[in-house]
Amino acid sequence: MKVPSKEYPKMSASGLPFDDFRELLRNLPGPDAAALVAARERDGQLTKPPGALGRLEEIAFWLAAWTGRAPAVTRPLVAIFAGNHGVTKQGITPYPSSVTAQMVENFAAGGAAINQICVTHDLGLKVFDLALDYPTADITEEPALSERDCSATMAFGMEAIAGGTDLLCIGEMGIGNTTIAAAINLALYGGTAEEWVGPGTGSEGEVLQRKIAAVEKAVALNRDHLSDPLEVLRRLGGREIAAMAGAILAARMQKIPVIIDGYVATAAGAILRAANPSALDHCLIGHVSAEPAHLKSIEKLGKTPLLALGMRLGEGTGAALAAGIVKAAAACHSGMATFVQAGVSNRS
Repeated sequence: MKVPSKEYPKMSASGLPFDDFRELLRNLPGPDAAALVAARERDGQLTKPPGALGRLEEIAFWLAAWTGRAPAVTRPLVAIFAGNHGVTKQGITPYPSSVTAQMVENFAAGGAAINQICVTHDLGLKVFDLALDYPTADITEEPALSERDCSATMAFGMEAIAGGTDLLCIGEMGIGNTTIAAAINLALYGGTAEEWVGPGTGSEGEVLQRKIAAVEKAVALNRDHLSDPLEVLRRLGGREIAAMAGAILAARMQKIPVIIDGYVATAAGAILRAANPSALDHCLIGHVSAEPAHLKSIEKLGKTPLLALGMRLGEGTGAALAAGIVKAAAACHSGMATFVQAGVSNRS
């Protein structure tokens, strides 16, 4: 799917495209307390010692709280957002931007790792081509996106759930986007570029040094605008990151739990959490990747990843693998017999 290059959502009454998103972020729905209580009560009756399933029990409670019903996953979806970045002209990656479109074609043909994981875990898959022929501006020279373009892309990302899902896994594809993620993290959390920049798709030596320099320059260029998370997004982000932020936000509004993938997807979540500390309460982090700064960025969000497999592929692969665990948690909660049903003696 492609973002229409000349179509934008209707602006708010103030004329500022971000205003509608600011309003949504101020008024996020909370968890369903009654569903959470019901899930905890059932868990106490299942044929196991209390807490014996560890984090699987917590996941079941999380599902109940954020869906408003008994834990179940029947229509899981992996959504991959693909975008290109003008900063690649700074020589920050060993791969050309054309690889992004080539990988999108590979997804469509069923030949990528994410396709195999989705088949294994019975997950739906959607891939969104975000105007790949029109890379964002080079963030070392000017803002990546206008407010209007950024808002339009966030709105497009919100449509990812339009077909219906009860568990959303978000991932991305975009040559150069670990540079973008590093710039966002540096802007939000401070420190040095070296702390946030990693090899990505294999940057090393002079390429890695150019990557670090690009992040430093981009953040310095925009230093007067970094107190506003949405400005951080449009100035330093990319279309896939804006779309992922929109998808996470839409899922919250529609009571859909979310699993966030790797370093780049985590940066999209970080934008929302910077705008509202509760914005990611309906989200899990699927895995901690091999990208050196990913764990640090996860910790900044106050999250604990489900998996640590040394992966750094993107494509939503870590989130999709974690979805298998979430599905198992829901199945255990709903399918296990109670002590009464099984005729097993409970503790006195």
